[in-house]
Amino acid sequence: MSGSRAWLHTLYRICEPIRVFTLATGVALGAVNALFGLVYLIGAGLAYAVLAVAPRDHRLRGRRRLGRVARRLAEYDRRRVEWFLGDSPAGVVTDLRAVGYLAARVPLGALGGTVLLLLLYGALMAFAVVVGWIAGRPVDDIEATPFVVTYFAIVGVVLLFLAVQGITGVAALDHRLTRALLGPTEKAHYEQRIAVLSAARAEIVAAVDAERRRIERDLHDGVQQRLVALGMLLGRARRATDRAKADDLLRQAHEESAGVLAELREVAWRVYPAALDDGGLTAALEIVAERSPLPVRMTLDLPARPGPAIETVAYFVVCEAVTNAAKHSRAHRVEVVVAGLDNAVHVKITDDGVGGADPAGGGLAGLHRRVHALDGRIHVHSPVGGPTTITAELPCV
Repeated sequence: MSGSRAWLHTLYRICEPIRVFTLATGVALGAVNALFGLVYLIGAGLAYAVLAVAPRDHRLRGRRRLGRVARRLAEYDRRRVEWFLGDSPAGVVTDLRAVGYLAARVPLGALGGTVLLLLLYGALMAFAVVVGWIAGRPVDDIEATPFVVTYFAIVGVVLLFLAVQGITGVAALDHRLTRALLGPTEKAHYEQRIAVLSAARAEIVAAVDAERRRIERDLHDGVQQRLVALGMLLGRARRATDRAKADDLLRQAHEESAGVLAELREVAWRVYPAALDDGGLTAALEIVAERSPLPVRMTLDLPARPGPAIETVAYFVVCEAVTNAAKHSRAHRVEVVVAGLDNAVHVKITDDGVGGADPAGGGLAGLHRRVHALDGRIHVHSPVGGPTTITAELPCV
């Protein structure tokens, strides 16, 4: 296991108890909310029975109020799921959907509450037994022999494992239920997806247009000017009557042609590095590190070669970040980590510069468009004083 992957797994293990505690808190609050939901359902049922014989205006007004209360309760519970159990996009919730959600939450809340109560009961019993052994007053006359202690420890670990699995299972069911009954409908989901794809298409068009303008600018301001200078040198050499001066002009023309060729290669490299085709992302990034004026520490851990589109975007993210660090950040070193994890390529670039990078700047805005075009995510953290960290996640789907 490489260093970056080992670091990620270590961080995950450290955060795992925190995640379980967060899920347990969400499940506990869900049990309480389910109780409120049950009270509402009972009260609403009685109110509907009373409203059935009320005048029509009173009946309609009362039903609207009951529906509004159901929607608020459902929305509070959706926020609970969003805060503690994961993302939970809000959809259009009608009175009927809200009441159905509250009804479905009752047995799930009871299940979650039962799991937590069993966990609490087991923890209290274990605490009482251990304290009894330490104080010399064993509970139920169970002596602390090595066999008993080992037996209790094994049983305790197994029960704790089952309790944790129960909490995560209830949390997963809770999350799915909320998305199914309170999330966007299938039609709304497709509409959102179409809107996202339309925005991505517009960003791709903008990115390609910006790239075209940059290439035109590089060719016009750089290569074209140098070719004009090369032509003038050759013309002066042809008209020169002094042999020594003609040789000197030809020498300058030769040097200028080498410079033009190098600049032309640089432009072509910025359009699409040939190393991506030949050696993949690893070879291309190694060349980026070699060409950088700053020391670049490169760590790559890719279990499989990503697709060409992913490789290209990852390359440009690293290349732009390293270039910005060299030009603007006054950094002394750059660290790049590229890792494949959870069916995505994760890229992280950190420099020790002065920070203050503007995410809306031309280069970084272009990276945002490139990454978003692949349904990826990019984040720039660059406080004044530094350091600057750019992270990107590119899904390999």
